[in-house]
Amino acid sequence: MHPVIEWKDGAVVMLDQRLLPAETKFIAMRSHLEVAGAIRDMVIRGAPAIGIAAAYGIALGMAELKGSPGLDQPGFLDRSFKAVSAAITSTRPTAVNLFWAAARMEDVYTEHRGDHSRLCRELLAAAEALDRADFEINRAIGRNGSDLLRDGDTVLTHCNAGALATAGYGTALGVVRAAVESGKKIRVIAGETRPYLQGARLTVWELQEDGIPVTLVTDSMAGLVMNKGMAQAVIVGADRVAANGDTANKIGTYSLAVLARYHGIPFYVAAPLSTIDHETADGAGIPIEERDKSEVTNFRGQATARPQTTVYNPAFDVTPAGLITAIITEEKVLFPEFGPAIAALQGLRRK
Repeated sequence: MHPVIEWKDGAVVMLDQRLLPAETKFIAMRSHLEVAGAIRDMVIRGAPAIGIAAAYGIALGMAELKGSPGLDQPGFLDRSFKAVSAAITSTRPTAVNLFWAAARMEDVYTEHRGDHSRLCRELLAAAEALDRADFEINRAIGRNGSDLLRDGDTVLTHCNAGALATAGYGTALGVVRAAVESGKKIRVIAGETRPYLQGARLTVWELQEDGIPVTLVTDSMAGLVMNKGMAQAVIVGADRVAANGDTANKIGTYSLAVLARYHGIPFYVAAPLSTIDHETADGAGIPIEERDKSEVTNFRGQATARPQTTVYNPAFDVTPAGLITAIITEEKVLFPEFGPAIAALQGLRRK
């Protein structure tokens, strides 16, 4: 699969995931504001991919200053970096990878801000290194999680936590891929993931591309699927994991966790260390993005409800740690109690 994001000829090139599966189109973005808009409008989505986009966007924003007469003015670069970073980080509040990547780029900026040309090279190098590292991190998550699946298992998943949401391998789907690569026969049931249909449009598409058997169901079928014994595990990704293990993920994840607990099915979260927010004690402190009501009242230009309809459209919900069987990271698989297990990983978080 072609990378969903890359730096090419001085531009940030992204696969426009809004058009899948009907059309495969790449967009070249030549300003940090275009990158910010792409993150906000979900041209690119998925916590790890958003982090990569943020890093490239910041590198691009500082490169835009080349030749500016203000470069010689005291404080100009500092003000510019803050403005570029703010434009990127203001796009989507829930995915902590966005802020983690911006913090990494700020470290690079602080070290090299005395020389603009070198700064631009170092920022780009840092973004490219983050991009490369994400792929290997996801491979490690896959290897660590694959032992949790048995030959013949069917995995129920939600939203898209695969190659399209990362640098190219996936977190939740990375576990599935790794299990398949180890020789296990694994099937997937993908919930459609309303209202944006990432499961139907993206997860099903990329699993079909890889030849992994997948069945699409509506979100409202999940309880029946579990009751009939059609799934042996639930695996999802994460946009932020609090210090106690409470996890924010795409809206509808909490419902799956409750259903999985009732039916005695293990519920796994697959996420890199960069998704763990040690500064947020529990799920109550995780900011939840609310998106425009048009995502619920319309789909691709077609009205599905009357325009005056009142809509509540949170993009994420929080699954309490008590409903999670294990959290799969690149370092190890964490089991309850998650608080001490997460605290022990704090020094390993990628910096």
